[in-house]
Amino acid sequence: MIHMTWRDRETVKKVKCVHTDAKKYLVNNALTVGNIYDVKNETEEFYYIIDNTEKIGGFYKEYFQDV
Repeated sequence: MIHMTWRDRETVKKVKCVHTDAKKYLVNNALTVGNIYDVKNETEEFYYIIDNTEKIGGFYKEYFQDV
């Protein structure tokens, strides 16, 4: 149950949010364009970050660029 310890894990890298133009989901409540976020886990399609709600969220990589 790796998701139970993500907040305490070491940061993998940092990414910057470049847009919140989601086609299907509402992400502008959880992400802010221009903010830098700590990546706690990464898959082929998603970054798992601590978002604006102070919780871990999984977001498509298309919203970010590497810092």
